[in-house]
Amino acid sequence: MATSLSSHISLQTSEPKISDFPDWYSPETGIYSSKHPSISLPTDPFLDIVSFVFSHKHDGVTALIDSSSGYSIPYSKLLPLIQSMASGLHHLGVSQGDVVLLLLPNSSHFPIIFFSILYLGAIVSAMNPLSSTFEIKKQVSDCSVRFAFTSLEKIDQLNNLSVHAIGVPQNIDFDSENIGFSPFHELIGGRFGKAPRPVIRQQDTAVIMYSSGTTGVSKGVVLTHGNLIAMVELFVKFEASQYEYSSSKNVYLAVVPMFHIYGLSLFVVGLLSLGSTIVLMRRFDGNEAVKLIDYYGVTHFPLVPPILTTLVMIAKGATNTENSFKSLKQVSCGAAPTSRKIIEDFFQVLPHVDFIQGYGMTETTAVGTRGFNTQQCHKYCSIGLLAPNMQAKVMDWNSGSPLPPEYYGELWLKGPAIMQRYLNNDVATKMAIDKDGWLRTGDIVCFDEDGYLYIAPADLEAILISHPHILDAAVIGEMDEVYGEIPVAFVVTRHGSTLNQEDVMGFVAMQVSKLLPNHTKYRQLFDFFAVLFIKHLSATFFFIIY
Repeated sequence: MATSLSSHISLQTSEPKISDFPDWYSPETGIYSSKHPSISLPTDPFLDIVSFVFSHKHDGVTALIDSSSGYSIPYSKLLPLIQSMASGLHHLGVSQGDVVLLLLPNSSHFPIIFFSILYLGAIVSAMNPLSSTFEIKKQVSDCSVRFAFTSLEKIDQLNNLSVHAIGVPQNIDFDSENIGFSPFHELIGGRFGKAPRPVIRQQDTAVIMYSSGTTGVSKGVVLTHGNLIAMVELFVKFEASQYEYSSSKNVYLAVVPMFHIYGLSLFVVGLLSLGSTIVLMRRFDGNEAVKLIDYYGVTHFPLVPPILTTLVMIAKGATNTENSFKSLKQVSCGAAPTSRKIIEDFFQVLPHVDFIQGYGMTETTAVGTRGFNTQQCHKYCSIGLLAPNMQAKVMDWNSGSPLPPEYYGELWLKGPAIMQRYLNNDVATKMAIDKDGWLRTGDIVCFDEDGYLYIAPADLEAILISHPHILDAAVIGEMDEVYGEIPVAFVVTRHGSTLNQEDVMGFVAMQVSKLLPNHTKYRQLFDFFAVLFIKHLSATFFFIIY
């Protein structure tokens, strides 16, 4: 596979002629359409996500592997375990419409509990197990949680909030002597007969995930069974269909948390419809991850930029790269833009591995864009093409007018994976989704001439890293009364460097002016750069705070 990186796009300084517009962009409406063919989604209004996922036939053997114990769950036992747990929950009193909190790290129990709740028509609300007491109390109150699955040390805390909490063992071990896990083993033990299935519609709520959205405090994102079905079809299944190898032979390393939409879409829901094997890590350790890749023959590793950096650092230091990573076919990166330098370093040490980026939000059920490389076209710095059935606009945040290709503006998205609403927050819902169903993402993007998307911070990071005195950089958004949002850079300088804030701002302004010679407002935006230096610190420490 060729490993040269495509150059970043430069922005147009004059309006292109109508005849210059590609067929996937309409100058009359300002709408970008997916270059991929549309996919027919299930039309049965009474289809639920559990029935949908387990209706797919495949020849997968092992579904889930717990990396800490080696315990595995075969596909032949997965649905029976879900049905047993659903029967136990029904006996416990869980019914349609109840909200059940999953306050858990990655584990082989997570998908079983998740699907058993939805099997009954109840609703899952997932949450980081490291959340503070205040955060837990707020989410429990906000979505009226009645039951919860969590670690033993959190049970009393949840019981004090009038939530019936069940302790979940770290590994599946039906012979565990810890009495604290007895309620869990009783629920999944299959002693209660088959639970009745309620009538579940695609439009019914399946999941409430929490997200800060584009601005403001964390809000409950209401996702339906239909949203999850669209996610499986337009993201997971569609991506798998782009490659010649069998999905049931793929082995994924699950480090991205299942309580996040990125991990939930892949490891809890989507991949189980394809028959792929999922190797689970409770928490990320770079050296352990490499051992697992080699031991289990991991073929796919979805991750985020800080983990990608760690992976590259370990690969650089490996003494026997011929035997390490040889099973790995693809690394995919999401949740934040990746800098050009890290991608270049990746291909230096792992030239045989495909690399793609993607874009999605909790509010889009992780559906948005996805990279796909061929011998003829490989744009590794891009976040990819629009997913099938998705439409986009790029809006000028001052005039509110749609912008054509090669112009930066706010990304708006529309399609079947867009959330239903924010929970108990009509004002925030109306601010996020307009009357025509367009979701304002708050992210600044640009389409290039081939329909590939680029996120602005990734371009700014590439500019910063090109400075000879800067080792690494990350860019985030900061609210501003004048411009709405301005970029803020975190920079790691080389040892002994005397670089100061004015030097960096001047360097960035000069580079940006080359890209945007006639776009005064954009130059003004970047001139507001606030640079916080982290001098003489290791890259490892930098990425911890990133």
